[in-house]
Amino acid sequence: MKNALQEQLLKAGLADEKKLKNVKKEKHVQRKQAGKKKAVVNEATLLAKEKHKEQVARDQELNRQRKAAADEKAVVAQVRQLITVNRVAHEGEIAFNFADGTLVKRLHVSQKIHNELTRGKLAIARDGDGYALIPVPVANKIQERSPAEVVLINDNQDTQNNADEDDPYADYKIPDDLMW
Repeated sequence: MKNALQEQLLKAGLADEKKLKNVKKEKHVQRKQAGKKKAVVNEATLLAKEKHKEQVARDQELNRQRKAAADEKAVVAQVRQLITVNRVAHEGEIAFNFADGTLVKRLHVSQKIHNELTRGKLAIARDGDGYALIPVPVANKIQERSPAEVVLINDNQDTQNNADEDDPYADYKIPDDLMW
């Protein structure tokens, strides 16, 4: 496979058949070696890039998990601090019953605190193994961060304002001091 230029050089006597074969052989060897190097380099490069991508993905997942755990710890610390700082003392002789999930729990409180709990001015939140009384605005802040920590918020204003118009007992108000 001689091209037109090679044939002209041969006819003019500027090149001979032996040199032409050597040049073709060298070019062929160079092309063959270049192809082999490229394939080896490409495979190694591809493997290295793939491993790097996997490592980056693993690192990102670990960082995401660590950040989620740190955020959760921060929320727990904020809730604990809100409860500790805003806790209301509740020693008393009147039993106040409330539901915590499926269990009915009891706190002994004073008459003043019992009235505040029933009117919705105080709320009950979990505090470790026990319960704490906290003001309702603080309970709302805690509910935004961790809804499971707030056990009871009485919202009597909404029930009184939204009373059914057809209720035949609407004129008879239930006294606040009624004990069951």
